[in-house]
Amino acid sequence: MLIKFLIFGLLWRIVGNPFLAVLILLIILYFLDRRYVGVFPSFMKPIKRMRTISRLRQQIAMSPNEVSSKLDLARLLIERKRYNEAYELLLELERPYEQSAEYWEALGTTELHLGHMEAGERHILQALDINPRVKYGQPYLTLANAFKESDRDKALTYVQQFQDIHSSSSEAYYLLGSVYRSLQRTADAKQAYEQSLNVYRSLPKYKKRQERRWAVRSWFRKRGL
Repeated sequence: MLIKFLIFGLLWRIVGNPFLAVLILLIILYFLDRRYVGVFPSFMKPIKRMRTISRLRQQIAMSPNEVSSKLDLARLLIERKRYNEAYELLLELERPYEQSAEYWEALGTTELHLGHMEAGERHILQALDINPRVKYGQPYLTLANAFKESDRDKALTYVQQFQDIHSSSSEAYYLLGSVYRSLQRTADAKQAYEQSLNVYRSLPKYKKRQERRWAVRSWFRKRGL
């Protein structure tokens, strides 16, 4: 904190305006975070995603039967929370992707967000049956979040199944803590965040860069409980 005040004071003296100094300091902190930590969201990612969506739409308009482009587009629409549009696309792809765990996971996730709970759960479980490690077990947490209000026992069952897959991922334990936190299981959430930090400390240097943001988030979440 002292360093930030010193930098702020230096910038104030250089630019002669405290508001401009704060703005420059925030920009510096943002770029440092994006380079070394990754807690702050990327401003470029939404722009790149929109460009990719536009390109995929053009490809599909030129080649309506190009199923891989439709699946890629559906995934990006899910990221943008445009579930109805993604759902319509995914329904067209059932036949060519009937053996694809990624397809059933995307369809099930979309259905859960649209309120089709039974179908969404069934299709995500179908994806996990095809490949138990699809998306590194994330579908289990998707199911846990979907049922955390209506069926807490089921939500906890899915959390436990996720734990069976992940034992050495800082991100995994951060997500686990988030689910426990939403279930108001504070002690379990705190333990999960602590485990996220312990896993991070045990990682080799080359792995710490990609896991660092989850360790930082776990630290803040743990202190907030």
